[in-house]
Amino acid sequence: MACSNIKKKYRAHKIFLTCFSIFVSSFLFAQENDSLLQVATLDNCIQYALVHNPDINNAKLNEDITESMIKGKLADWYPQINFSYNLQHNFQLTTANFNGTLIHSGTVNSSGLDFGATQNIFNRDVLLASKSANDVRLSASQNTSDQKINLGVAVSKAFYNLILTMQQLKVAEEDIVRNTQSLKDATYQYQAGIVDKTDYMQATIALNNSKATQRTAAEAIIAKAAYLKDLMGYPDAAELMPAYDSTKMEQEIYLDTLQQVDYSSRIEIQQLETQKKLQQYNLQYYKLGYLPNLYAYGNYNMNYLNNEASKLYNNTYPNSFAGITLSLPLFQGGKRIQQVKQAQLEITQVDNNIQSQQNVINSQFQIAMSTYKSQLYNYYSLKENLSLANEVYDVIQLQYRSGVKAFLDVITAEVALRNAQINYLNALYQVLSSKIDVEQTLGKISY
Repeated sequence: MACSNIKKKYRAHKIFLTCFSIFVSSFLFAQENDSLLQVATLDNCIQYALVHNPDINNAKLNEDITESMIKGKLADWYPQINFSYNLQHNFQLTTANFNGTLIHSGTVNSSGLDFGATQNIFNRDVLLASKSANDVRLSASQNTSDQKINLGVAVSKAFYNLILTMQQLKVAEEDIVRNTQSLKDATYQYQAGIVDKTDYMQATIALNNSKATQRTAAEAIIAKAAYLKDLMGYPDAAELMPAYDSTKMEQEIYLDTLQQVDYSSRIEIQQLETQKKLQQYNLQYYKLGYLPNLYAYGNYNMNYLNNEASKLYNNTYPNSFAGITLSLPLFQGGKRIQQVKQAQLEITQVDNNIQSQQNVINSQFQIAMSTYKSQLYNYYSLKENLSLANEVYDVIQLQYRSGVKAFLDVITAEVALRNAQINYLNALYQVLSSKIDVEQTLGKISY
């Protein structure tokens, strides 16, 4: 009976451990899946990157650091309360001359408990921190926004580039199918004595070239997917398969080419405007250097004096006081004048930087818009070429099978079709990429 009970307990324990292991594994697997994208659309990839990209996370941490710094500065407005404790044993008492008589003053043992408090009434450092707090926060937030915009643009281009390469792989696979069929046709016609061996050899060369192109595209997909994962902060070992709609992508290439630049919508201008405000606070700070610092203080001290250490704390001799301190540097060799002048010149520098940045933005916009228009025109032309190349290849293929055309014409048509497909895909990527550049120059991208 005892042996039977032990076996039952062992089985129950084993079942419990097995269930617990399954539960833990399922929980960890669920957590891992939660950190991965189930549908890797462009928007999902961008949102994932905004959460997991290390540089963005560092920018957010910088906002938290800035907030802590601001609160640390503003803490000086609150009363500053201090406590100190002192215990002293004098081996030799101080000697003093009192009416020609030398006497010892003081006690052998002394101790003190000191409570002190100060309250800033006017202090330019704390005043500057108080006035500039919101704009300092805004500056840190704008830095994060700037990095988010650049990341969103980079992820979008990397996403489209990966899709382009995936489409090129499909083109190579379709090319292999066509060349395989051409090789079969050439083989049959060679075996029937209709054509010579060169058709068969040319078809083999074309098929080998297609397979090499397929391998190149497949390897490029691995590299470009790794780059996209790097931007997103996506796990290297996890699979990332972009989800896209070719028809929707073609519909997304259009934008209003009559738009004009609004400088205030660009994050770079917003950052410079905030920097100018901070420089103006700095100017006010130096001007306040002509005013005094004013603070109130108070102290309560508990003093203990006795020549016998065991009786030191038997009696206390307290004293307390309060007061106000006003300090004003009267002459600093013209230092404050130069500090004010320096702050004014720095504001002028920011104004010049704003003007320079506006010129840069205008140039960026003109280049981006011109590039977009030319890429859009190129896209339309290559799209038409693709349609014509498909039609030409179909006709030539039928004519070759009927014995009207030579196999060289088939190869020429097939190469033209493959090039037309790849050129079309490249044109689609280029127009999408140039559209993103235009939207960025217009300040339309924000996260």
